[in-house]
Amino acid sequence: MRTLIESQPIPFETALNIVDATVFSQASRHLKNIEIEVLRGAWEGKTYDEIALDVGYTPEYIKHDVGPKLWRILSTSFGEKVNKTSLIALLASKAQVNSSRSPISTPPTQIKSLEGPIPLNSGFYIERPSVEARCYSEIMKPGVLIRIKAPAQMGKTSLMVRILAAAKQEQPEAVTVALNLQQADRAVFQDLDRFLRWFCAAITRKLQLPNEVSHYWSDTFGSKSNCTAYFEDCILPHLKDQFVLALDKVDEIFGHPEIADDFFSLLRSWYEEASYGESGNPLWQNLCLIIVHSTEVYIPLDVNKSPFNVGLAIELNPFREQDIIQLAQSYPVNLIETEYQALMSLLAGHPYLVQQALFRLSQGLDFRELIETATTDAGIYCRHLHRHLEILQANSSLLTAYKQVVHSSTSVELEQSIAFKLQSLGLVQFNGNGVVPSCQLYQQYFQKHLRDETL
Repeated sequence: MRTLIESQPIPFETALNIVDATVFSQASRHLKNIEIEVLRGAWEGKTYDEIALDVGYTPEYIKHDVGPKLWRILSTSFGEKVNKTSLIALLASKAQVNSSRSPISTPPTQIKSLEGPIPLNSGFYIERPSVEARCYSEIMKPGVLIRIKAPAQMGKTSLMVRILAAAKQEQPEAVTVALNLQQADRAVFQDLDRFLRWFCAAITRKLQLPNEVSHYWSDTFGSKSNCTAYFEDCILPHLKDQFVLALDKVDEIFGHPEIADDFFSLLRSWYEEASYGESGNPLWQNLCLIIVHSTEVYIPLDVNKSPFNVGLAIELNPFREQDIIQLAQSYPVNLIETEYQALMSLLAGHPYLVQQALFRLSQGLDFRELIETATTDAGIYCRHLHRHLEILQANSSLLTAYKQVVHSSTSVELEQSIAFKLQSLGLVQFNGNGVVPSCQLYQQYFQKHLRDETL
């Protein structure tokens, strides 16, 4: 008796090539590894529960996230409804039509060097499945708070965008707002009242609601009370369902202690208000907060009033070698094992640096040349390294500290706020109580450009 796989009209590899090429031609991205596994499981006639068991993910993640998204993008790409039932017949017919044609190749002009957040449905986004699954599950709960922490250019905002999309997909009536605190003028941070007025006005604008801040603000009450009342009276009642508010670049407030303590205690109070249930204002149960920051909080905050020790904490780690292999397939770039190891040794899995390397390799750069010139001003990272050098030169405390770090053969203990600021830039990682350069690229480059005759 033949198995289901043996009775299929075409091999799975043929079906996968058709699907991947079609998706790329329509969506400019390749299938993700998890999508391939779901496709394979469907091809073999497995249930979602069986697929989840095979790949080590939760059934809910496969059923409610990966599966529906996969069938939706296949339906869009093929121009007809695709699901587990119609998959085999559709691909068999496509294989017959394509049998006399040459394979579809990846158009090199569509491969891009990504800057900033990676767009939804991009094949260049590398999932950290345990992270995404936890966030997607958590954001469906009332009154939650999710904290995402990682150094610069590690994928925080890209994850934030996907959490917002997951909330919208699960609850179409949900309203999502992303507010980048770097968009505020420097003058806004002069005092708490001015900052909270801007905060309320900025969210009101994004929601396209009438701006009643100036009319509603009362001199009788404090700024925090005004802000809370404004949300209760002018924002939350207008939203029928969940309101997911994502605050990006929250580190911007760390440098303004005159604002930070009150603002962060305000966020904590809103989170706690949601847990009061009927004894509080139920409107707060509709507010879900996402806080995105690049480093540990280095300002003194009362632990009972801080939002940084409650909710779900997510810390993004560098890529593993298997992540780099997966990303290389999206370009595509063919490397041997020793070349992957060389990239890991140089870049320590830093997502942005790895992505830039693979992009340039996909455009024809020789691997040996990339490695040999990486730490020089002739290499592909020259602009990136120059930006960091300018930041260090503009801050004497950071400059002095980083000189110590790159010229030391052991970890260096620094003043806490300095260490955290260097970490937020991605220049160091913690090793016990001290810090070390986060990768060889930075150590080798800055050893040359931050000479310290006293060492």
